[in-house]
Amino acid sequence: MRFLPLPIVALLAACSPTAPPLTHPSAEPVELLPPLSDPFEPVNRGVWAMNKGLLVGVVQPTGMVYRAAVPEPARRSVRNFSRNITYPGRLINHALQGRWDGAGDETVRFLTNTTVGAAGLFDVAGKWGIPRSNASFGQTFSKWGWKRGTYIMLPIAGPSDEVNATGYFADKAAEPWMYFPPPYRYGSAATGYNQLTETSDSRAQFVRAEADSYATTKYVWSYTDFEGEPDWNLVSPPDASTLQTLQVAKFRCQDPSFPHKGRDVAVHLPSTGKTFRATTWMQKKPAPVVYISPGLGSHRISGTPAVIAEFLYQNGYSVVTTSSIFHPEYMESASTSALTAYPPNDSRDLLAALTAVDRELSERFGDRISGRALLGLSMGGFQALYIAANQERYDPSFVHFDRYVAINAPLDLTHGIVALDRFYNAPMKWPASVRRERLLNTVHKVYAIADGKAPASLDAPFDGSESRFLIGLNFRFILRDAIFSTQSRHNLGIVKTPLHKWHRQPAYDEIMEFSYNDYFQKFVLPYYATRGVHPGDFKREASLKSRTAALSRASRIRVISNRDDFLLTPEDASWLRSTIPASRLHFFQNGGHLGNLTTPGVRTAILKSLDGLR
Repeated sequence: MRFLPLPIVALLAACSPTAPPLTHPSAEPVELLPPLSDPFEPVNRGVWAMNKGLLVGVVQPTGMVYRAAVPEPARRSVRNFSRNITYPGRLINHALQGRWDGAGDETVRFLTNTTVGAAGLFDVAGKWGIPRSNASFGQTFSKWGWKRGTYIMLPIAGPSDEVNATGYFADKAAEPWMYFPPPYRYGSAATGYNQLTETSDSRAQFVRAEADSYATTKYVWSYTDFEGEPDWNLVSPPDASTLQTLQVAKFRCQDPSFPHKGRDVAVHLPSTGKTFRATTWMQKKPAPVVYISPGLGSHRISGTPAVIAEFLYQNGYSVVTTSSIFHPEYMESASTSALTAYPPNDSRDLLAALTAVDRELSERFGDRISGRALLGLSMGGFQALYIAANQERYDPSFVHFDRYVAINAPLDLTHGIVALDRFYNAPMKWPASVRRERLLNTVHKVYAIADGKAPASLDAPFDGSESRFLIGLNFRFILRDAIFSTQSRHNLGIVKTPLHKWHRQPAYDEIMEFSYNDYFQKFVLPYYATRGVHPGDFKREASLKSRTAALSRASRIRVISNRDDFLLTPEDASWLRSTIPASRLHFFQNGGHLGNLTTPGVRTAILKSLDGLR
């Protein structure tokens, strides 16, 4: 089963956009680079579902056991042996491509590792500085001019296309394993499993957390054939805030298996009649429970929520994560509205779901819960402050928290959505004659960075327009998934293309033309108008400044923010300083939006914000 670097649309899965720009007009849309043609999408999705089931249900859990039983040096020797024995295929393809230097390097490596390296178990050639040079039949076919055009999902092998699928089977035919009798013939599968277990935790986390991991994988695969180096020269100055925001792509749990060690809790919600799921990591001794509400579009085990959960768990807290109010998993189980968008409804629904989870945990671990905190990231931070300011208005049976912590919370959702729509359309400032070339170069740089090929001396990989576009693109995909989910359940007739679960690309093509402003103007406002909610209500409720008095009195809240967060205006920063006492407010000079979460200063601030719960 082949896997790819995390895609650009998952770069910022833990960040959150915000809510309604009630007067901002739609900008001219960017013409996105299309993915490969997918005429077999229903079949491909079925194969992907099978591959995903194998990964999550078999490879990842058994891989944890395998890594625990087999020491890393032994696993590395298996990888070395596997590469060494498949030397003939690389030699053939180097020759077919006329790459004689590569053929020579691989021949020297093979002879060295086969003899001195004990049949290839040890990479002696690598220690002697003999370079690797990979070559495959898919690469050869591409060199010969065969252009990719059709996306194909292979059983077990994973994403491919007509060129690489043919190359894959040719590569298999070139493996010496294929010409040995059983059981030696099964060596290819065994070494492949050994290789896959090294990344199975992160891959399983990805496919579980993505709203549509099939579509995400397809977009990634569509841009895997870059050759050479991208152009690293910046056309315009970099933007520190958005560059720092992109750092969330590097967030990883110290223990890659930590997200999978959490126990899922499934509770019935009377408000919707559906089953709601959360993930828990409970301490064995009495400890406060921190409920994490993540940023817009985040799943309960996606990057940033999982990283913060691990940090808190390591520091003695029990942790519960839920999916974002804008993630399909949450919307389809906990939202009482057809469209998630109106803070009063969203906050009440979130609190009802948290209450159901808390009751379940109290029944199971009542003597191990010594306090409760709600910690929100970005949009989750907005929800935490909104709940804290309105707690007395909710059903008294709802769970009450001893602490509310908001990290990088947007204060005015209108400003946030305007910013994200502008980010997405940043390439419209580029001359039309070079726009496609620059978009491709931006994506090429993302792949080069993911492969560790960025120059060590590089100060900034993206200029301001590029980093803004990558952020805007990520959130446009989040919006796409939300619209598809809501309209599949409550079709308002605005999306004209039929919505088919197994054949989504035509609908996705139309949905991607909607901006966040379009979502509120064309979907949300008309829907809520039929329920007595008017534009003025949205504008008021979309700003935490409408709760100034309540928030200034709320002694249980703590706020952590960055001065250069693009979701805040200078006026927002002034409002925070005048509303939240200095003892409850941590302001950092930089970090962008959630980009400094793993720094010592911010982590110290997080722990300080929870002081007194024990």
